Amino acid sequence: MLDYDKEADAYDASRGGEPRARVAAEAVLGLIPDRPGRLLDVACGTGIVTRRLAAARRGLRVTGSDLAPGMARRSAARLPGAVLLADSRRLPFAGAAFDAVTSIWLLHLLGDAAAVGAVVAECARVLRPGGVYVTTVDKAAAHDVGSDIDEVLAPRPRRAARDAAASVTAHAAGCGLIPCGQASFPGVGQGRSPRETIADLRRGWFTVLPPGDPRTEEFAVRLSRLPDQDRPRPDPVFTVRAYRKAEAAGA
Repeated sequence: MLDYDKEADAYDASRGGEPRARVAAEAVLGLIPDRPGRLLDVACGTGIVTRRLAAARRGLRVTGSDLAPGMARRSAARLPGAVLLADSRRLPFAGAAFDAVTSIWLLHLLGDAAAVGAVVAECARVLRPGGVYVTTVDKAAAHDVGSDIDEVLAPRPRRAARDAAASVTAHAAGCGLIPCGQASFPGVGQGRSPRETIADLRRGWFTVLPPGDPRTEEFAVRLSRLPDQDRPRPDPVFTVRAYRKAEAAGA
């Protein structure tokens, strides 16, 4: 896994910057009721999306949390006084403290199903009854958009997706969270060229293909034979799902 503390300074530029943040925030906001309240953005990263959530809804008090100090520092510069260091598996908030909780590009990073379950459970715990949890799902599949790069990489070894939609929905159901919506948005500026994909392979971005592995170089050679080495292929399309916390009995 990448060291997100070290990646903080270059993270936005390598992930589509403000254009991607804009469409991500729009997708998330479309799944959250437009009314005053409190929102927690778990694993808020650099705060580039979190800031847009706060700016778009003046009646929404937004708090961000992140485990990586470097990320939290950048986010705090965008949302002064509203960001804290926190482990998403042990959130330092009382139960039912928020009207909405978001976790964008988090679940796919977790080590196993137990960790995903722990994060979803914490998000559900701090969410009030009737509140909405929004999270990205199926992130790895978002990059399989049918390009020649995808065809070359199709046989690569993969680990089981931690954020598979069906798995996330099962975890959510166990915490009293009911599916209530879905949206998608393009990863603006993240369509890779063959040359960029080769560089990503060799720096270890494809986690089951470590740098120096003979299979890594086999895929690199195949990618180097593709035409238009510097032309980005189509942007990935990410999916966000929303889950509503069941109202308390008799409410």
